[in-house]
Amino acid sequence: MALSFCGNDRGSNAYSVDNGVLDNGCFVDALNLVPHVFLLFITFPILFIGWGSQSSKVQIHHNTWLHFPGHNLRWILTFTLLFVHVCEIAEGIVSNTQMQSNHLHLFMPAFMGFIAATTSVVYYHNIETANFPKLLLALFIYWILAFITKMIKLWKFAEASLGVQHLRFCITALLVVLYGLLMAVEINVIRVRRYVFFANPQRVKPPEDLQDLGVRFLQPFVNLLSKATYWWMNPLIIGAHKRPIELKKIGKLPIAMRALTNYLRLKDAYDEQRHTTEDPEKSPSIWRSMYRAFGRPILLSSTFRYMADLLGFAGPLCISGIVEHQNNRTEVVMNKTGNMTLGVYFMSSTELLQNTSVLAVLLFLALVLQRTFLQASYYVTVETGINLRGALLAMIYNKILRLSTSNMSMGEMTLGQINNLVAIETNQLMWFLFLCPNLWAMPVQIIMGVILLYYLLGDSALIGAGVILLLAPVQYLIATKLADTQKSTLDYSTDRLKKTTEILKGIKLLKLYAWENIFCDRVEDTRGKELTSLKTFALYTSMSIFLNAAIPIAAVLVTFVTHAYIEEVRLSPAKAFASLALFHILVTPLFLLSTVVRFAVKALVSVQKLGEFLQSDEIGDDSWRNGDMSMPLESSKKYKYPGDTKVFNRKGRYRMDNYEQPMRRQLRPTETEDVAVQVNDGFFTWGSNLSTLSDINIRIPTGQLTMIVGQVGCGKSSLLLAMLGEMQTISGKVFWSKVPDCEIHLDGNISGHDTELSYEERSKNRYSVAYAAQKSWLLNATVEDNITFGSPFNKQRYKAVIDACSLQPDIDILPFGDQTEIGERGINLSGGQRQRICVARALYQNTNIVFLDDPFSALDIHLSDHLMQEGILKFLQDDKRTLVLVTHKLQYLIHADWIIAMKDGSVLREGTLKDIQTHDVELYEHWKTLMNRQDQELEKETELESQTTLERKTLRRVFYSRDAKNQIDDEDEEEEVEEDEDDNMSTTTSRRSKIPWKMCWRYLSSGGFLMVFLMVSSKLAKHSVMVAIDYWLAAWTSSNPRNESLANPFANVTNYRLNYDATQIAEHRSYVPVFIILCGAAIALCLITSLSVEFLGVAAATNLHHNLLNKIIYAPIRFFDITPLGQILNRFSADTNIIDQHIPPTLESLTRSTLLCLSAIGIISFVTPAFLIALVPLAVAFYFIQKYFRVASKDLQDLDDSTQLPLLCHFSETAEGLTTIRAFRHEARFKQRMLELTDTNNTAYLFLSAANRWLEVRTDYLGAVIVLTAAVAAIWTTSQSGLIGLGLTYALTVTNYLNWVVRNLADLEVQMAAVKKVNSFLSIESENYEGSIDVSQVPENWPQHGEIKIQDLCVRYDPMLKPVLKHVSAHINPGQKLGICGRTGSGKSSLSLAFFNMVDVFEGKIIIDGIDICKLPLQTLRSRMSIILQDPVLFSGSIRLNLDPECTCTDDRLWEALEIAQLKNMVKALPGGLDAVVTEGGENFSVGQRQLFCLARAFVRKSSILIMDEATASIDMATENILQKVVMTAFADRTVVTIAHLVSSIVEAEQVLVFSSGTLVECDSAANLLMQEDSLFSILVRTYK
Repeated sequence: MALSFCGNDRGSNAYSVDNGVLDNGCFVDALNLVPHVFLLFITFPILFIGWGSQSSKVQIHHNTWLHFPGHNLRWILTFTLLFVHVCEIAEGIVSNTQMQSNHLHLFMPAFMGFIAATTSVVYYHNIETANFPKLLLALFIYWILAFITKMIKLWKFAEASLGVQHLRFCITALLVVLYGLLMAVEINVIRVRRYVFFANPQRVKPPEDLQDLGVRFLQPFVNLLSKATYWWMNPLIIGAHKRPIELKKIGKLPIAMRALTNYLRLKDAYDEQRHTTEDPEKSPSIWRSMYRAFGRPILLSSTFRYMADLLGFAGPLCISGIVEHQNNRTEVVMNKTGNMTLGVYFMSSTELLQNTSVLAVLLFLALVLQRTFLQASYYVTVETGINLRGALLAMIYNKILRLSTSNMSMGEMTLGQINNLVAIETNQLMWFLFLCPNLWAMPVQIIMGVILLYYLLGDSALIGAGVILLLAPVQYLIATKLADTQKSTLDYSTDRLKKTTEILKGIKLLKLYAWENIFCDRVEDTRGKELTSLKTFALYTSMSIFLNAAIPIAAVLVTFVTHAYIEEVRLSPAKAFASLALFHILVTPLFLLSTVVRFAVKALVSVQKLGEFLQSDEIGDDSWRNGDMSMPLESSKKYKYPGDTKVFNRKGRYRMDNYEQPMRRQLRPTETEDVAVQVNDGFFTWGSNLSTLSDINIRIPTGQLTMIVGQVGCGKSSLLLAMLGEMQTISGKVFWSKVPDCEIHLDGNISGHDTELSYEERSKNRYSVAYAAQKSWLLNATVEDNITFGSPFNKQRYKAVIDACSLQPDIDILPFGDQTEIGERGINLSGGQRQRICVARALYQNTNIVFLDDPFSALDIHLSDHLMQEGILKFLQDDKRTLVLVTHKLQYLIHADWIIAMKDGSVLREGTLKDIQTHDVELYEHWKTLMNRQDQELEKETELESQTTLERKTLRRVFYSRDAKNQIDDEDEEEEVEEDEDDNMSTTTSRRSKIPWKMCWRYLSSGGFLMVFLMVSSKLAKHSVMVAIDYWLAAWTSSNPRNESLANPFANVTNYRLNYDATQIAEHRSYVPVFIILCGAAIALCLITSLSVEFLGVAAATNLHHNLLNKIIYAPIRFFDITPLGQILNRFSADTNIIDQHIPPTLESLTRSTLLCLSAIGIISFVTPAFLIALVPLAVAFYFIQKYFRVASKDLQDLDDSTQLPLLCHFSETAEGLTTIRAFRHEARFKQRMLELTDTNNTAYLFLSAANRWLEVRTDYLGAVIVLTAAVAAIWTTSQSGLIGLGLTYALTVTNYLNWVVRNLADLEVQMAAVKKVNSFLSIESENYEGSIDVSQVPENWPQHGEIKIQDLCVRYDPMLKPVLKHVSAHINPGQKLGICGRTGSGKSSLSLAFFNMVDVFEGKIIIDGIDICKLPLQTLRSRMSIILQDPVLFSGSIRLNLDPECTCTDDRLWEALEIAQLKNMVKALPGGLDAVVTEGGENFSVGQRQLFCLARAFVRKSSILIMDEATASIDMATENILQKVVMTAFADRTVVTIAHLVSSIVEAEQVLVFSSGTLVECDSAANLLMQEDSLFSILVRTYK
């Protein structure tokens, strides 16, 4: 019987129990089987029957995480138990090989124990999920039985005088300890949960997070196995394949990770230092507070990291063991006699480790453990980093809300600095935390590595390590250089973007004047500088990559060559490959160390900046601002997070605002009730200790209209801010009276029969002041949100406010009415529109006091009057609200109840208008003259089409041109038009997981075929040479199969021995030259590959940008009408940046890791062909992992990007609107919003990093399986030890590079989207610049007369659209003054564009001086005519550049043009004259002056035809008169076509064309048309009078 439980050795009596039952070793082993079998019998029915029927009921997703006490300890112990069982099985099997026949009892019980342990943990998990602790009794009994049986075995071993030197004794002892501990854990569960032996079991509730179904981030709550492998992420990542991950899917953060929780932790640590330090001057250290708040997780992470690093060295050691013992396997002489006790063989521990199969399994387990620990360490640091970032952001935000205004205005703390703190410094600290465990883990890793190398190779190892250490500083140097180059590149690209933006904004003008090329060259010029900087960047990057690849080769070369020459001993394959693997391990920390050190330096700087910011001045705690500043955050702790911003219920939000505002001061008995605010002896400053406002004594009467007047800069606005407590008080007091307590009513929707007024009365919020600042400030939100500003929405009131501010017409123009996003990222409104929204906000708020700071400054006269009457006099006065109004419009003084006149920072007069009239006649007279002057301006203004209508017109034009082609928002049109939900899912799915190969090819081909060829060939050559080096090493080391020392001990004869020595040494060293040549070649190829990839990237970037710029500059004007400017700019900013800097390194890394993995798999398959069988399932698994991960990663990446922007915007927005927020007392609401935005962004980031961990754990385990299969295959099939070493060393590298392949693939996919977007613009049709007539056929001075014939002209903007001009015919004589008019949209402007061939003329023609303009080359046509556009466009640069960018005219000619345009004196006064600076968009000139410059530009050209397209629209009366005069004189002999929005300006014209919806209706002289009463022209003249 070959298989018997106790074995049947000859002469042994295995089954006899003569000496007593327990003295038979076999029986004791059989006894050990009992508990295992018992457990399996009890648990299997429960698992299968119970859970089969219950599974549907149990699946509530939260009870998964209701852990029993000792949960993690139990998992750790069970895993240890499993490991010990594996050792026991291995020991049993190996001992069995030493016996004469098979003894099943040596390994069978251990195997059953392994199964039972696995079952126990599955069973436990299911019980825990169902929260049914009574069933744990089965486990309890099992632990007790197992403990007892193992104790018996140990006792018997001890009796037989076996000790620690025997492995089986150690294993049994260990098992006893483990079973004992597990028993203790079980007793603890009984003690805590009281589920048996106690009368009342304890009820348990899951933690708060788990009761909230919105929390989807489960990492802290799942069991240990799921934590380690991120199993809980599976549904999310696999689900991403079917439909994209959205914000809803990732839910909310658990409480412990929310910004608020972490902020309180950090703040406590920070404040604690404040209280403990002796000298109050010293600022608390941020480092210490960070350590106190977040030190523990960092220590935990570092522990994981150390364990991973130590386990990492198991790889090389196991390889060396496997290779060595594989070699000696043939020579082991069986020794069956020794160590027989109790009838079986007992082995020592070292013996077990000499078995190669055991080593292979150990290697596999070590790898799995190492990788698990490493990922755990990464995860903990990432989570801590995110927590820290949230805390820092909240801290910075809190500080911003308390910053003193003078800091902001005096420029000590600019917006840019604050944005940098938020966007850059916090992220750098976060990154530092991510890398921080490396700082102390790496030196340990390096030292351990060097020690092991020394142990393997002796002195030569130190030389090799020396090479690595010497080159490390070079890497650091290159890393710093890289950072500097990146900075300079950034400066150039900002400059280039500025110029590009200017071109795109003024594209119409550039085309009309044929100046595209000149301005295009300006951009190309800057781009050239940027590219030079990029080339330097590429050079340094390739150096860094080169060093990283070349250092290990150089180190190996030096080590092995010196070893061959100085050591006495032959280099065995075991040592060679173990040291090779060690060198691979050593390189990574050295390469990373330079990065980590760089980040540490940056973090120091960031902390310093943060510290300075947190120490900067805060706003003075005024008497009525005495509430504790941390209140808002505390209170937001009390009320639950509104889950999503959408369900933010208005009631709750309002209530919160109310109960935390610090109460304004109690009333002092002396104060009278009718004063709302009073200032006594106030001296206020903006921080320079020179008082801006001095000796202020004023009072603001309650419920009345107070006006503050005075010259510009006399301190009117400062006075408002001083009352609001924004200025620093030198002396004096501001008193706010307390409104009688009226019940604050919180319900937003009042029942219908309540009168409006009573509602208003009840819900007045007495703490806040409605304040509209002079510089209007909008939130990035809808129009409605900007006006309600967090107050409950009340329809009637909202409507009234909108009417008072005449916002309705503007809202009607907006694409989504009052739900349109406005603000920084939304739609740009004009100044007047922004200001009216701010005033509307102040009116809408329910506050007793309203401060309006110059609300009329950007409004024209009609609106001001309307606002004054409807808004201020009716709306506010009806409410009996106290109103303070700062204004320059003196004509409103008659409405004031109280007037404060200011002069030079102090109060000149205070009183009613009557008081002033009687007491200060002089001032009153002065005001009267000013009023008269304002009235005259008023009359002038009414003639003009008001400024507002103009603003509305521009807005309408923006949207009209976009509607024309229903513009799909930004990138989505080319991304994916998602099919309807019910549509077949499979098509969407396959499209989402495809890799954009076409774009990759497009990118590579942009780089040039030579570069691509060079890159591919050098990469392949490099990897082939690398394989050759290692193969040569294998051949070299196995050249002498018996690894004796060079002096052969068996040779007796001395001279024979010497000969043998010499030949062997010579033979051994003959391998060296080839080795040196190969290594040299490899290093050279490393250099070539790294350079070729980087410069391929530069070439591609150059070509793509060049083509993009040219395509866009020469695109037809229609393209700019239907493509939003932001989208075009995105191509030049974000996408170009990705193409410039991000794709090349990703491409390099991807090709390198892919080729490494392929060469490794190739070598393993070459060494052990059997491996190919195992490769198939592994490849399938890998394919699915990467497929799922890429899709999910892309979605999460998008979420992370899209949630970051609102957060940054919220910060800059708050910093800009500080005074408004503080006046309204809405700090709490804004903090709440900031916490939500931070948490949303952090959730996305956490999920992204958890997804990365998910991927890495899986690819690492795959790598470990590859190593295991390679090792096992090698052990069973190959005899040549050198090749085994080669295969295993390569298998080890695979584990490192597999996940990089996937990560880089995912990154490349995201980055290729940029190429795709740029590419989509490269297919635009350009305008036809050629024309059918050659330039030489056009007379030099054409058009000499300026005669225009229009014949049957039909014009459309796009072949898809309806024609805008239909069959127009006219004849204009040379030198005639022609007027064109018609209502908006009648096609006037289209005609002007037709003269320049800017639109599609599809029928008819325009003939100028005998030449059909459609046949002319565009450059010629457009450079010979002049046009003045409605919107004046100036470019940044000099005045000369704006007048004559081609630099063809003399200075005299330019001065002459300026003189005609009445600008000569002004330009003369500027520093530099013609070379004076023009800022971006000509902001340093007024609109009128800009328009005059455009006029001068037309004169410089001296063409015989001038077209004026509504050129006087944005000019005041005076300038317009100048313009008309100039045109009549300077252009007396030329043809002038005036397109008029104001008919009055063409009443003198010799010929008038009147258009109506695209057709010409009247054509005659103005005088004739006016005589016909019913002509459209006379109707227009009458309506516009």
